[in-house]
Amino acid sequence: MKRPVLWLRAGGFAAAMLLLALLGAWLLLGRDRSPIQTDLLAMLPATERNPLAEVAAQRLAHANGDRVVLLVSNADDGRAKAAARQLGHALADNPVFASVTAELPPFDVQQLVAPYLAHRFWLLTDADRQALARPGYDPAQALAQRINEPFSTGVGTRLQDDPFGWLQHWLDQQPWSRSPLLPEDNLLTAHRDDRSYVLVTATLNGSAYDDSIQQRALGALAQAEHRLAHNLPGTRILRTGALFYAAAARAEAEHDVHMVGLISTLGIALLLLGVFRSPGPLLLAFLSTAMGIIAATTLSVLIFGQIYLLTLVFGAALLGEAVDYSIQYLSARANAGDAWEPRQGLRQVRPALLLALGTSLLGYALLGLVPFPALRQMACFAMTGMAAACLSVFWLLPAWLQRPARPLSTASVQGALFLQRFVVRLSGGRRGALLAVVALLLAMPGWYQLRHDDDVHLLISPPATLVAQEQQIRDITGLGNGTQFFLVQGVDGEQVLQREAALDQRLQRMTDAGQLQGWLGLSGMVPSLQQQHASQSLLAPLFAQPQRMRQWLRGAGFRDADIDRFIQAWPGTPLALADWLKSPIATPFRYLWMGEQERAGAAALVLPQGDATGALLREAAAGLPGVTLVDKPAGISELFGRYRRYASLWLLAAIVLIVPVFGWRYGLRHVPRVLAPPVLGIGFTLAMLGYLHQPLTLFHWMALMLVLGVGANYAVFLREGEPHAVHRPGATYASVLLSAITALLSFGLLAFSSMPALRDFGLTLLLGIGFTGLLVPASAPRTTCA
Repeated sequence: MKRPVLWLRAGGFAAAMLLLALLGAWLLLGRDRSPIQTDLLAMLPATERNPLAEVAAQRLAHANGDRVVLLVSNADDGRAKAAARQLGHALADNPVFASVTAELPPFDVQQLVAPYLAHRFWLLTDADRQALARPGYDPAQALAQRINEPFSTGVGTRLQDDPFGWLQHWLDQQPWSRSPLLPEDNLLTAHRDDRSYVLVTATLNGSAYDDSIQQRALGALAQAEHRLAHNLPGTRILRTGALFYAAAARAEAEHDVHMVGLISTLGIALLLLGVFRSPGPLLLAFLSTAMGIIAATTLSVLIFGQIYLLTLVFGAALLGEAVDYSIQYLSARANAGDAWEPRQGLRQVRPALLLALGTSLLGYALLGLVPFPALRQMACFAMTGMAAACLSVFWLLPAWLQRPARPLSTASVQGALFLQRFVVRLSGGRRGALLAVVALLLAMPGWYQLRHDDDVHLLISPPATLVAQEQQIRDITGLGNGTQFFLVQGVDGEQVLQREAALDQRLQRMTDAGQLQGWLGLSGMVPSLQQQHASQSLLAPLFAQPQRMRQWLRGAGFRDADIDRFIQAWPGTPLALADWLKSPIATPFRYLWMGEQERAGAAALVLPQGDATGALLREAAAGLPGVTLVDKPAGISELFGRYRRYASLWLLAAIVLIVPVFGWRYGLRHVPRVLAPPVLGIGFTLAMLGYLHQPLTLFHWMALMLVLGVGANYAVFLREGEPHAVHRPGATYASVLLSAITALLSFGLLAFSSMPALRDFGLTLLLGIGFTGLLVPASAPRTTCA
């Protein structure tokens, strides 16, 4: 290949990468919304076998995704309410919030009661139904009890509209009546621990996962909070919402990217300068790696439409593996001395690079088989980055590296040669067999201590302060969480309400036993028509003789005009679900109704409140037709566990697939020696994880697959490079060690990530690559290091 051809090919490759870089810059910066995905739920796989359950889980997760919940508190009741008003006004003046609710508009409590008066004889509580069904029910006694009831501070019916209190009893069980938050001075207020808490809610004018929305909203909140601290000392604000979790996740990911990227870049730069003793190889190595990362980022956004935080941090660590290809070519140039010729050097390293690329792509391809969006994107990112970095060595570096280079530093070569000979001596003969037995005995206790933990919460670690604030808000306000819920399905709305009523019976028993704080569902607000007819039939005997009813009411002191209106209201009409859903009072609860669909029928959600275990909730749903418990965290944890169990088979499959490739290249009898370092590295890594009491997760096994691929690369680099550097023993192993140390400086730093999943990933790679890098001299032919 002539020099003009080299330059032409290099120019074409550089132009293609430039276009790809411009496209990537436009995808990341040139659009209205950033493609960086901070929604942690978006990374998680679908877990529900029922498609409607998965839709419901996503709907519920994002029902309040753009809502911010704030609880303003102060030991002084007046200050707490004044602070809530000031906070509401401050946020309402900022266009980043579409709506803010602090002060409630003035309203008459009767506005809540009036829509139910026409249905008063159809809406009975369980207690009233049981009382009416018992023989000897005394209406006069019920009237006396109603008249002597203490004055109600909540939503109350007028005595003349509801003389027996049936509707009042039913209203007392509604969510707005049971909430710890009560209207005071047009503010929703709760009193607890000698402090007043006032609720303020706001809806963002955009997505909580949009970077610009996050910055503006958090800035507005910080400014308002600063003013409140100055104007009304002692005021505290509790906060929860997707906005805060997304912003925290973004901040942690940016910190990890900067930490991993900066430290690994500086470390690799110092290593390359020390070994190659020239800034030129350093710049070319980083150029090759940068091209890989640019290509990976651009294609990932093009294919997936977004890029996850997990992928960004992983991409910063990819630097240490992508640089391996250029290191091997640069080492070949340094070892050739004055005899260097770029095309000949490329022919020397091409088999090793292609073999190494193939094993790496195999490992990442297996990673991409997992039905987990984040892992698939990481696999796509890595495969694209590896391929682009390798192609840059083939098509770009030969044109730039025409002249010979200084040899590798003497210290690095002599140190590598000493370590290589030491490992070869220890691994040979009877001494090697004895050491293998000792290593096996030392590893066995570690393997024995291995355990697993598939909890999805190991994937993400939200700030403890946010979690504590959310828990405190739930305790004070009674608001539940949406991680567990019941999906109730039926052929139509009536059947759904009937099935939900059966579930309510079980949930009530749990509540009475103190196992559940409560629940939120539609059937408690809109009973099924079957139940309403049953309630109305219980009242029918009392109204069968209007004169007797008139006598009871007159005896209790009611006026004739009020008696006439009450009797004439009988029998009223049942409350229809469709009509109730259209009413203003249904607005906060409409998300519980999934609607009616042709094939799926109708469905509704029931939200348990409190900290009931998944086992208890599953028991509540057991045997009820059409009722399914949807527990998203438990479902994802189960999925992680299932694929963790498969992972060992995938690892074995990867080893089996590598065997014929290495057998074709080196002969089957040499395959065990070539594969021994990565396989032993995996075994020792598992032992160390056991000694460290690290519970195995899916991410540990995914990292072990990469240990296999990277370790096989090192064996290939050493075996392929030794014949070309026979005049300088130790030079090839020096380049392999350089590759291993650069990988440790990048992937190993993930062990210090704020994301638990990446910490598992990084620690496993740190151990696996370390062990493999030290053991790889044992894979070389004995004659090469004598």
